[in-house]
Amino acid sequence: MKSDSDQTTSSRPVRLELWRQIYQRLGKDWKIALLALVLLSIASATQPVLAVIMKPLLDEGFNGSEPSYIWSIPLAVVGLMLLRGITTFGGTYLMSWVASNMLLGLRREMFERLLGMADETFRASDRGRLLNRFTIDAGNVSGLSTEVIRVIVRESLTVVALLAVLLYMSWQLTLIVLVMLPLSVLTGRYFVRRLRRINRDTINMNAELTRVVSEGIAGQRVIKLFDGYTRERERFAYVNARLRRFSMRAASADSAMSPISQFFVALSVAIVVAVALYQANHEGLTVGSFAAFMAALGQIFDPLKRLTNIAGATQRMLISAESVFSLIEDPIEQDTGTRDVAGRLRGNVQFQAVSHRYPEAAANTLESVSLSVAAGQTVALVGRSGSGKTTLVNMLPRFIEPTGGQVLIDGIDVREFRLRALRSQLSLVSQDVVLFEGTIAENVAYGIRDAVPEERVRAALEAASLLDFVDTLPEGIHTQVGSNASALSGGQRQRLAIARALIKNAPILILDEATSALDNESERQVQASLERLMAGRTTLVIAHRLSTVQKADRIIVLDRGRIAEEGTHADLLALGGLYASLYRLQFRDDDSPALRASTDPLSAADGLA
Repeated sequence: MKSDSDQTTSSRPVRLELWRQIYQRLGKDWKIALLALVLLSIASATQPVLAVIMKPLLDEGFNGSEPSYIWSIPLAVVGLMLLRGITTFGGTYLMSWVASNMLLGLRREMFERLLGMADETFRASDRGRLLNRFTIDAGNVSGLSTEVIRVIVRESLTVVALLAVLLYMSWQLTLIVLVMLPLSVLTGRYFVRRLRRINRDTINMNAELTRVVSEGIAGQRVIKLFDGYTRERERFAYVNARLRRFSMRAASADSAMSPISQFFVALSVAIVVAVALYQANHEGLTVGSFAAFMAALGQIFDPLKRLTNIAGATQRMLISAESVFSLIEDPIEQDTGTRDVAGRLRGNVQFQAVSHRYPEAAANTLESVSLSVAAGQTVALVGRSGSGKTTLVNMLPRFIEPTGGQVLIDGIDVREFRLRALRSQLSLVSQDVVLFEGTIAENVAYGIRDAVPEERVRAALEAASLLDFVDTLPEGIHTQVGSNASALSGGQRQRLAIARALIKNAPILILDEATSALDNESERQVQASLERLMAGRTTLVIAHRLSTVQKADRIIVLDRGRIAEEGTHADLLALGGLYASLYRLQFRDDDSPALRASTDPLSAADGLA
């Protein structure tokens, strides 16, 4: 096991690297930061002057030997305070300017890295922790970094200036102060180490709190219907109590630093007073000199206290910086392709001996799967959960990379295409429809850089069988959909996603359980829209509801990562294999004649989903 000293030594390069990363992000604002520090330095330099004034004021001003002190000293005090006020305001304002710009840049870097994060990395990430990095950690880094440098520069200069005054007034008394100060510093180091551990635990627990609250918001209907109140209250209470515990531990460590440090200061003051009284009686120390010395000594306590307290803020900043920079430094998608796409691909898709294994998995998810889909053909992928359907389809947009084999479009390996060029040829309609804050028109035309005419948006909505509904809304296509279109029904959301796919007009379409969450009426409405969308496009359908794949040109049955069966709906039923077994399993509990008619192989009532 490493000792504390070993751990401190090993962590020192990490902390230095964090400091470097933080302050290199000053960028073009370094001149403003430098000006702010200059202004704060001027403010610090004015503080000891007030103590220096005490000596002539007491020794010469009150005995009448210097009549000019009646007006010159008050004017000097007013002038110094005015100068100090102006420089303090200017320095503090400019440092806040730098902090806000740093926060702007950090969040921009974080969001760019978030958007570029590989799909597998993103799915493995804790979303609560990701949100926490944007809301809390980034703010801590920008705010505390400027606060730390401001306090260190201003208070350090103040302490140095006051020490110079103390030495000038009496080097013997100053020596006593300098002997006692290291005891205060050593005590502070112990609490700094403790605060570092507590702050790291607090940040992790804040992320857990964000996750629990997010799940409570997203799952509020499930909580109500399944009476999950007790469980969610207990989860929240546990996290909330842990946060309070960490907060109190940090408060106790932070609070203990000041009184302990002040005890050593008070001890040094007591010794100074005793020695000063001795000097006054035996060595002629004047009242003015002693008053100036005590005034400077009294002023040194506050900057020392702030320098001691900044240790806690520094640790919070460094822990937050670890969190922020770990996101910024996460690997992004490797866009190794060099080929752009001019126009529109035909849409021939081939999977050649494709295999895939997830990291740390015991077996392959896919094992040497070979499949060809001609341009304009519809192929359905069915099978038990975990058979590899979604993994296979996700290789087309390169959300997942095969560990063996190739995926080709029009005879070209998808890895040769630039990612944006490749994905411009693909559209997706899934069960989990994602819509964005904005208007209906903005969601339909999402991702299209050029302005889209209203007529084109309306044509896409009409083809998706949604225009009649949209026209009944107060602002038509300019109606705000709200957060993830929560005001729309499931069928309306699906048709809005279909309109988005229609306006993109990509040659290859992926349907991932597009109607599995809909009721029969909504499914029929969406189905008509899907048929218009699929026309002339290469379509890959992932489906668990086998009643929705009967019109597919081919049905591929996957089992344990391999192709088990292949053929049309009627052929596979006649084969009596895995597909027929799955089909019978889905409909064995319903003897309704209407259902039998709707699922009969010869029925044309059902389409693809």
